[in-house]
Amino acid sequence: MGSHEGTSLPRRSWLGIVGAALLVASGAIHLDLYLTGYRSIPTIGPLFLLQVIAAFALAVAIPVTGSWLAAAAGALFAISTLGGYLLSLWVGLFGFTEVRTTAGIVAGIIDVAAFATLTLAAAPGLPASLNLGRKLLPAVSAASVVALALLFAAVATPTTQPVATGPDVLEARVVGGVNLLTNANGLTLYWFAPDTPTKSACYGSCAAYWPPVTGDPLAGPGVTGRLGTITRTDGTTQATYDGHPLYTYIGDHAPGTASGNNINLNGGLWHDLPITG
Repeated sequence: MGSHEGTSLPRRSWLGIVGAALLVASGAIHLDLYLTGYRSIPTIGPLFLLQVIAAFALAVAIPVTGSWLAAAAGALFAISTLGGYLLSLWVGLFGFTEVRTTAGIVAGIIDVAAFATLTLAAAPGLPASLNLGRKLLPAVSAASVVALALLFAAVATPTTQPVATGPDVLEARVVGGVNLLTNANGLTLYWFAPDTPTKSACYGSCAAYWPPVTGDPLAGPGVTGRLGTITRTDGTTQATYDGHPLYTYIGDHAPGTASGNNINLNGGLWHDLPITG
């Protein structure tokens, strides 16, 4: 029996079962986000799918194998998932910038809980030579508190682009070989499929991803379409082009990018505005 010490956990370890359930919950949230729009985001979509598959696979492996290595892998996976979320909030990840959402906050809390639970589940299988003893619980608690503090600090100060408060000069600029409509700062402008010529369908978290272009637009070099405005529900004026209310995209950090084109996010498809003629 001594030769097997440190290699496995009791197959019905409650900590392992709880940790596995938390991984399922995190994977389910990411699956819902993937199916409702994130799958159309380049690189991020496949990463979300990989996260879902890995979460469910680990959730099965941990209670079935009873392996401390599986529990440790689940803990590392959970904290890595949280790290990716924080990076996407702070600086963006693979061209995608996340904003504060309820789903993201809940998933982050679940990831912290999974990390703590699975780390403790893996502890009995760790080599005795590490002599962690009573040090493990305080260390896990401290790490979890730090992780939660970073999460709440990140969601309390989400990164967003400033929204213009006055007339904006719209221009035609070549982005990726295509002549597109941009604002005066060179950021690509987009239209939202669910919108109508008189009404925007993008509010709340949607408007955090896609800041509306406000104020009366002015035609700059190369702009040939019809300019106009609509009144949003908060009373602000939003610029339109050929009947399309206009937005920028939080994922475009600098001129010359159009990473929001053809993304199905926040309830519908987003498109850039090619200018011909």
